[in-house]
Amino acid sequence: MDTKTAKAILPLVNDPDRYPLLQVYIDMRIETIRGYLETASEHSKVISMQGEIAELRRMLTLREQAIEACR
Repeated sequence: MDTKTAKAILPLVNDPDRYPLLQVYIDMRIETIRGYLETASEHSKVISMQGEIAELRRMLTLREQAIEACR
């Protein structure tokens, strides 16, 4: 993440009222996609959903990524 982007998202990730809500939403999306993954029969869809879950898990560390990029 570049410094400009990190500084722009710091207000979101440092807001103690809003950031936990974003994390709850991300967790919910992971569980939804995991449910789809259990019934997927096409290999390409399985790979795609695994990628979605990996990216969502990365978003769970958004605050740490932004803080690190601002250093």
